Amino acid sequence: MPLGALAFLVAIAPPLPEQRGRNDSALAPDGLAFRYRPDAEVYALDLDPRKVRIDLLEGWDREQEAYRDTAALAYVSGPMYERHVNANGREITIPLGDLKLGSRIWRGRNRTAARQRAFIGIRHDGRVDFGYGELTPQRAALYDTFIGGLHSVYNDLESPPAQYRGAYSISMGQQIRYYLPRIRMVMGLRGDGRLEVLMSRDGLTLEQTKALARQRGLRTAYLPDHASKSRFIIPGVKGFNQDDANWISGGATSFVHVPYMLRLSERAQPLQGDLLSSLAPRTGARRCGNPLDCGKTLGGQIVDRALAGFNRLMEQGVEPLARLIWAPRGHGDPNRSRQRSPLREPPITADPMALRELQEQELNTPTDPLSAPLAPDLPPPLLLQDGQQLPTDPDATLAEPAPLPAIPGFEASGPGEPTSPGRTPVGGPPPPPLLPPPGQP
Repeated sequence: MPLGALAFLVAIAPPLPEQRGRNDSALAPDGLAFRYRPDAEVYALDLDPRKVRIDLLEGWDREQEAYRDTAALAYVSGPMYERHVNANGREITIPLGDLKLGSRIWRGRNRTAARQRAFIGIRHDGRVDFGYGELTPQRAALYDTFIGGLHSVYNDLESPPAQYRGAYSISMGQQIRYYLPRIRMVMGLRGDGRLEVLMSRDGLTLEQTKALARQRGLRTAYLPDHASKSRFIIPGVKGFNQDDANWISGGATSFVHVPYMLRLSERAQPLQGDLLSSLAPRTGARRCGNPLDCGKTLGGQIVDRALAGFNRLMEQGVEPLARLIWAPRGHGDPNRSRQRSPLREPPITADPMALRELQEQELNTPTDPLSAPLAPDLPPPLLLQDGQQLPTDPDATLAEPAPLPAIPGFEASGPGEPTSPGRTPVGGPPPPPLLPPPGQP
């Protein structure tokens, strides 16, 4: 009976993406810094890391402002985060991994998690590394951009070290959630050296994610986060709404907020480097090296297909019956269709306390959850100027450098992109502009 149930679940599992052949010549860059390429399976963009800068847009519920920011190329999800209370009793957001964006650095407080995750690093000459570990002083000097706290789906260019644990291997519950079809965001390195970011139109399992990334010709595939924290915004073209965040359970779950997003904009001065040099270490796909590894790989694929089949059975078998005999109790959201799934997700606990208080106050007078602005709550970053070295202590602060004279002919990073008030572009490009609050020009 167990074998029969396993075979049944594997048989009803959704199919993997078609394995269409792609060669590197078809991926030859056309000189564009940024390309938005959606299709029937995904929303996708690819970019030249030498010509596109990555910044951080801080603040909760700023998706609609990001959509109106025509000076940007795109906004996508940042790496995972966690909540802390500082010495003043105020809640703050801390990235789970390390971030370095130009001269600004945010370091995760959970150093074990930072060391056990993966990262994407863009060097000062434009080369891209998909590696593992935390931001060290050596890496701070090597990389112009460092995005840590990621999870590796696969990496054909570098083997993971022994200390790599990934983002979803802490407990059996985390592993089960990881294998269920909840993956949406993928960041990868294409065969022509360009970076690709995609968001699937539906949830993917681990093996479906691998198959999709392979089919698209990605040599590496990393995850910034899971599921409904996914953000993929093209200003003026593709926006964001509550359905995008509530896709897991058909709108029954609470709205999932994010404290920051990665902002893509065109560089004023492109980095000088060779894109294909990032692919030099290895160009072939990794395969299992011995029967034991092959057996583990095959077993993981069978378990993944069985979980995908179980998820389909729940969605198309159990949930329709549940809608007939049971509906959510209470007032509920009048804007949500009663045809949506009544099987609720666990409550979201990563939202800030101030936001949860606003949600409680609005229960009697429902309003648009995207319209309640909150101030950015990330701690101030370290400013690493030329000649300074990143301290090994993550809680250490850098000495305030002497102000440098203004640079003649200094330009912002993109058209129509002003310098943020109160900040001087010393030793690097300016941070992204502070957008006005909703309702103000």
